[in-house]
Amino acid sequence: MNVIIFGPPGAGKGTQAINIVKKFNLFQVSTGDLLRTEVKNQTSVGKDIENIISKGDFATDEIVNELIKKIVNDPQKKNKLIFDGYPRSLSQAKNLDILLKNSSQKIDFIFFLNVKKETVIKRIEKRSLLENRADDNLATILKRYDTYMETTKPVLDFYIKNVNFYEIDGSEEIAGISTKIEQILSV
Repeated sequence: MNVIIFGPPGAGKGTQAINIVKKFNLFQVSTGDLLRTEVKNQTSVGKDIENIISKGDFATDEIVNELIKKIVNDPQKKNKLIFDGYPRSLSQAKNLDILLKNSSQKIDFIFFLNVKKETVIKRIEKRSLLENRADDNLATILKRYDTYMETTKPVLDFYIKNVNFYEIDGSEEIAGISTKIEQILSV
């Protein structure tokens, strides 16, 4: 089975992806991890990524899509993928569909963890108190939240029509969200 899990910063995507990986023996595909690995290994793509990031820009769809293509075409990971935070744009969503079709795969489940901005604020403030983070992290997260919601709207519209699309209230407790996702995946 292949799964997409997406939602705004503070929604708990990473936590839920890790739970799904453990429970269903899937491979987590995090674009951030893929990019960091390329930079760490100093590959030619990694050097390009480092150059782009040093200017304060995001890795291009072209680079991200190429890294995703390697994962999708890996026979050991076929039909065992959970995409965490990818796709982030409509072009990435369309690219993923093409890659999967070309390798005789499909997305079996799509989860959107919907979290209101107020919940994100509470979570970040609680986390800041626990970890003694600087106040400016809240401003950064809120900016990322707004940007995410704006840029992800086309992706949401792209997937919402699918029968395997599930919107989950991301403001619930972690265990409750995990239970809902596991119940859906176990059917």
